[in-house]
Amino acid sequence: MSRSHRRKPARRRPSPERGRPAATRREAPLRTHWLLLCTLVLTLTAALLLQGYSHHMLNDAADGTAAAPGPAAAVPAAVAHGGPVVDAGAAHPRTAQPAARTIALTFDDGPDPRWTPQVLDILRRNHVHATFFVVGTLAAQHPDLVRRIVAEGHQVGIHTFTHAELSTLPPWRQSLELREAQLAVAGAAGVTTPLLRPPYSSGNDAVDDAAWDSMRRAGQQGYLTVLTTRDSEDWQRPGVAKIVANSTPHDAAGQVLLMHDAGGDRSQTVAALRVLLPELKADGYRFATVSAAVGMADPVRDAGIGDHWQGLGLIYLLRGGNLVLSALDWLMVVAGALSLLRAVTVLVAARRHRRARRVPWGPPVTAPVSVVVPAYNESAGIEAAVRSLAASDHPVEIIVVDDGSTDGTADLVAALGRPGVRLIRQANGGKPSALNTGIAAASHDLVVMVDGDTVFEPDTVRMLIQPFADPRVGAVSGNAKVANRGGLLGRWQHIEYVVGFNLDRRLFDLAECMPTVPGAVGAFRREALRRVGGVSDSTLAEDTDLTMALCRDGWRVVYEESAIAWTEAPASLGALWKQRYRWCYGTLQAMWKHRGALVRRGPAGRLGRRGLGYLLLFQTLLPLLGPVVDVFAVYGLVFLQPTRVIAVWLAFLLLQLTMGRYAFRLDGERTGPLWSLPLQQFVYRQLMYLVVVQSVFTALAGSRLRWQRMERYGSLQAPPSPTAPVPTPAAPTALADAWLAEAQAAHANDTVMNAGSYNAHSLGSYRESWQR
Repeated sequence: MSRSHRRKPARRRPSPERGRPAATRREAPLRTHWLLLCTLVLTLTAALLLQGYSHHMLNDAADGTAAAPGPAAAVPAAVAHGGPVVDAGAAHPRTAQPAARTIALTFDDGPDPRWTPQVLDILRRNHVHATFFVVGTLAAQHPDLVRRIVAEGHQVGIHTFTHAELSTLPPWRQSLELREAQLAVAGAAGVTTPLLRPPYSSGNDAVDDAAWDSMRRAGQQGYLTVLTTRDSEDWQRPGVAKIVANSTPHDAAGQVLLMHDAGGDRSQTVAALRVLLPELKADGYRFATVSAAVGMADPVRDAGIGDHWQGLGLIYLLRGGNLVLSALDWLMVVAGALSLLRAVTVLVAARRHRRARRVPWGPPVTAPVSVVVPAYNESAGIEAAVRSLAASDHPVEIIVVDDGSTDGTADLVAALGRPGVRLIRQANGGKPSALNTGIAAASHDLVVMVDGDTVFEPDTVRMLIQPFADPRVGAVSGNAKVANRGGLLGRWQHIEYVVGFNLDRRLFDLAECMPTVPGAVGAFRREALRRVGGVSDSTLAEDTDLTMALCRDGWRVVYEESAIAWTEAPASLGALWKQRYRWCYGTLQAMWKHRGALVRRGPAGRLGRRGLGYLLLFQTLLPLLGPVVDVFAVYGLVFLQPTRVIAVWLAFLLLQLTMGRYAFRLDGERTGPLWSLPLQQFVYRQLMYLVVVQSVFTALAGSRLRWQRMERYGSLQAPPSPTAPVPTPAAPTALADAWLAEAQAAHANDTVMNAGSYNAHSLGSYRESWQR
C-alpha cells in the first residue's frame, strides 16, 4: 500500500474559480456495504452453524449401543407394561398394542441412497407397507427418497434431526431436534407426522426416568412415541439367518419389529427381508404401518404452506452449506498454498537481494540533492524533520512547502534560520500541489521527497541516491522505520514495516516491478518526473501512482535498504484505520488507473503482470477472505477437531515468526517485538481486513474519499546539527520556468499517466514570488 504523506484538507470550502481536484471532494459516506458485509458474515455463520450442527453433531452410533437403563421409579406401570405406541402427553398416559398376528415393520436411521431404495423395492414386490423413522439431516440430504417412501404408501416418522439421545438433552435442544426433523420431512415430502422413534430406545421395559421425562415433553408437543417389541439386531450384522430368526415371532401376539435401512452396511438386512417377508406372510402374519397395526387412523397429514416452505428453506440452506463448505475447503487449500508460496518467494528474494546489493551501483554519486518537504499542520514534527535533513552528511538544499497550514508550521520553519533551508508558502491545494511546487523550485537534478513527520539519519540522503549511478534508475525507495514503536500498536506496525513492507520491496526490486516509493523516503530524477508529468492528484496514493507511472515509462525503481528514515506511526486504532484506509483506497485507484500495464511489454508489462498481480492477489483478494477464514476457523474449533485447527494456526504462526526473524535480521533490528506477533493475529489483522473491505466497497460504489490528516504526537527527535555548513543554492527562477513549461507540455500530450498532476496556479505564483 502507499506510504505517502497525509493529504491536507482545506479549512474552508474552495471558491468555484479556484476549484479543487475531483478526488478531494467529499461525498456522502458509504454505509450500506457494512450492512451487506454484516449480513453476509451472519448468513455465513448461520449456514456454518447449521451445517456443523447437522453434520458434526450427528450421532451415527447404532441404537443398540445405548447405555443400560437407569432408575425407573417415575415410569407409570401402564407404560412399563403396556403397548409399544405411547401417548405420554395425556394426563393419564395411554398405550396401544398391535393386533394379533400383525407385524408393524419399522426401519430406523434412514434414508440412505444405497440401501433405502433396495428395501423399498423388496417391500413393493411383496406388497408390504412399513413405517420409516427418518433422521432429519439425512431426509434433508435425500428428499427424493422421503418422497418415494410417502408416494409408495409407507408411513413416515421422525428419528430426531441428528440421531441424538433425547433423554440426555436439555428441553430446548430436544425441541430443536424434533422441530428441525419435522421441517425436513415437511420440506422433502410435504407432510408432517406425530410418530417419533427416540434413538437408542427399545421396549417398554427399558424406559427409565430420564427417558420418560423426554417422552412426556415430546407428548406435550403432540408426538406419539413408538417403541419396539422385537429387535432384529441387524445393526450387529450377525448374519442373514440370525436376523431372520430374531425377526420371527414366537406366538400370535402383534409385534413392532425394528430393522434399519441406513447407518452402515445393510446388505444382510436386505437379504434377510427377501427371506423373511414371504415366510411370515405364508405363516399367516400380515404387515401394516404402525397406525394401522394398532387400529389408529393415519396420523400423517399434509404440511401447512408455512411448514412446507420453511422445510424447503432448511433443505436448501443445508445444500448451500455443503457447497459453501466445499468452496471453503478449496479456498483454504489455495490460500494456504499461496501463503506458503509467498513466504518462500519473499525469503528467497530477500536473500538474493542482499547478495545483489553488495555489488556497488557504480562510481559514488556526489551530486547535490534537493529535498522537498510538503507540510500541512506539521508543527509537532516539522522542526525535527528539518533539523535532521540539515544534519545530512551530503550537500542538500531543503525546500519546505507549507500548504496553507493553520498551526504555525511555516513560522516554526522560518524561525529555525538554517542555511540551505527555503520556505515556500502557498494556499492549501493538497499534497501533490505542494510536491509539484517544491519540485519546480528545486535546483538539482536529484530530488528527495520526504514527509513532514519523518526524520532522516545523517547518511540517509547519501545512501538513498547511490543507485542513481545506474542511468536506468529513475527512483529509489528508502527504508522507512517506525519511530514510536512503544506499546502493542506501535510494535505491530513496526513488525508490519519490517516484515511486510520491506520484504515485499526486496521482492519487487528483484522482479523490477516496484509499485510504491513511499512518501516518507524516496528519491527521483527530475528528468523522470518531467517525463511522466509530475505528481498526479487523480488518486489518494500519489506516491504509488507516481511510482507506477515511472515504471510504465521504462524507468527502473529500486530499493535501498541502507537509506533509513524514521516516521511517526498512528498511535490509536482510529488513526491507523484512517491512514490505512487512505493507503488502500488510493492503491486501488492507482491499480485501476494503470491497469493498461497488464497488456504491455517491457518494464510496463513487468509492473502490470508482476506488481499489479501481486497487489491484487495478496493485498486485495486474500484480505477479502480474511473474515471468512476467521469464521471458518471458529467453525473448525467448535465442530471439527480443535487440535487440527490449532495445529494449522500454529504452523502458520511459526512460518510468520520465521519470516519475521529473518526480516528483522536483514534490517538490523532486535527480534524482541516479535513476541507480540501471535496477539497481532487477533486484532491488527482483522483491522487490516476490514480496511480492505471498506476500500473495495468504496471503490466499487464509485464514492470519493476526502483528504485525511493523521494526528501528530511530536515523538520524533532530530540528530545533532552538522559541523560543516550546507551550501546555499542559487535562486531557481529559470529552473522553475523550465519545469512549468515541461510539465504543461507533458500534460498536453497526456503522457503515461493520462493526468498531468502539476498545479499551474501554484507554480506560477511561486515563480512570481522568486522574481520579486
